[in-house]
Amino acid sequence: FGTFTFNSVFNSLISLVLVLVLSFTLGYLLSRYRFKGRNLIYGILMAAMMVPIYALIVPLFIQEKKIGILNSRWSLIPVYVAMELPMSVFLIDSYMQGISIDMEEAAAIDGAGLLKTMFVIMMPLCKPILSTVVILTFMHVWNEFAFAQVLISQESLKTIPIGLTYFTSQYMTSYTLLLAALAMATLPVLVIYLFFYNKIMEGMMAGAVKG
Repeated sequence: FGTFTFNSVFNSLISLVLVLVLSFTLGYLLSRYRFKGRNLIYGILMAAMMVPIYALIVPLFIQEKKIGILNSRWSLIPVYVAMELPMSVFLIDSYMQGISIDMEEAAAIDGAGLLKTMFVIMMPLCKPILSTVVILTFMHVWNEFAFAQVLISQESLKTIPIGLTYFTSQYMTSYTLLLAALAMATLPVLVIYLFFYNKIMEGMMAGAVKG
């Protein structure tokens, strides 16, 4: 079970970092700039949200087998990032549109470049919505079962949701061990939620005051 926990932590943290960086960058650019292809990007993100994700299990299995990452340490991470990216981009984009552009204009006058403006000035202002993205992404990746079951067959790479099924067999269920494992599986999500809870409340209060 320790191996399953490590695999879940690895997949969740790597996916979370990638989703945060990519969604913040895309959300910022889409909310602040008008450029050729912007509507196409919006359309792709919207289409990704409308497609039933589990209808893609077989195509993803075939593609990962062709490129050679099936049943490896990196099999699940691209899938999880693609799953969580569209909603995260839309959340950040909507939040960004409620922030005045005055600070960015002042930073540009002081000589700040695009990267410094994004990650030094704007990212701290987006902590509430980024906290929401952290909680949602971590929770979804941590609890994901279907792709982990299909794309991973090697025992040493399986995750906690797969490991929990091992406590139940056709003829018996080890309830004591199962409940202990469920407690261990729930604890990280609970810690993440409690850690970022205040930031989400700050964002809700800020929106209420602006309204």
